[in-house]
Amino acid sequence: MSAYRSGFVALAGRPNVGKSTLLNALLGQKLSIVTSRPQTTRHRVLGILELPDAQIAFVDTPGMHHGPQRALNRAMNRAASAAVADADLALFLVEALRWTDEDEMALARVREAGHPVIAVVNKVDRVHPRERLLPYMQELAARHGFHALVPISALRSSNLDDLRKVLVAALPEGERMFPEGQVTDRSENFRIAELIREKLTMELVEEVPYGIAVEIEKHETTDDGRSEVSAVIWVDREGQKPIVIGKGGERLKRVGRSARMELNHIFGRRFHLILFVKVRSDWADDARALQQLGME
Repeated sequence: MSAYRSGFVALAGRPNVGKSTLLNALLGQKLSIVTSRPQTTRHRVLGILELPDAQIAFVDTPGMHHGPQRALNRAMNRAASAAVADADLALFLVEALRWTDEDEMALARVREAGHPVIAVVNKVDRVHPRERLLPYMQELAARHGFHALVPISALRSSNLDDLRKVLVAALPEGERMFPEGQVTDRSENFRIAELIREKLTMELVEEVPYGIAVEIEKHETTDDGRSEVSAVIWVDREGQKPIVIGKGGERLKRVGRSARMELNHIFGRRFHLILFVKVRSDWADDARALQQLGME
């Protein structure tokens, strides 16, 4: 009988390579929020996968990026680097046939941690003909002494069994780190706030996603078992408030309805959401505000 293995695996890479989609696919449930916008993930999100011979604690991280050096961006880069430094193993995600300056920066940060690194080439379902993948994989292999290279499609859950086998083999021997059945160390309020932010980001598209944060003010259970949640949507400019609310409050109603339906599904009970929009000028550049909002 093979030894039981366990450890922390950091999902690292530039923004928008599919780290959160991969985490959700590996767990078989939605834990990290996903949008088409880069830098959607702002926090480290722990997701625990229970296998017959292993327990894997995945850490989804913000995408390592250049760009605007607001306090929020610096905090996101620090969170990603710290997660990789604390892990037993790193999954370095790249997008098939693409290599950017931010990929180079992310690989440098992963390399600095000194842990074994598995390169995961995502979005291979977009590569036609498939033969174009081989030279890209060879070029990637030359960039670092990777423990393994695994092509996958996180969106289609393609080749994830092979990835799990490679991961388990690379983990150290050890006992279970978390109680059986635990999926994350994040609170329910954190997950509710993140889901509201996901729906806002999808609704607002290009308008104000980076200037938005969500904070749960109150969460109570009613006599009939329903969860009643009051949440504040923080924007960093007065002019963003009417954009988020929409004409006659329609946009905010759509966001609330969409979030409520998904929360009902995820947690298996009824939710009632009360959303407020408030202004906190330049919160993304305010270290104290970031700390209060759980980003530091």
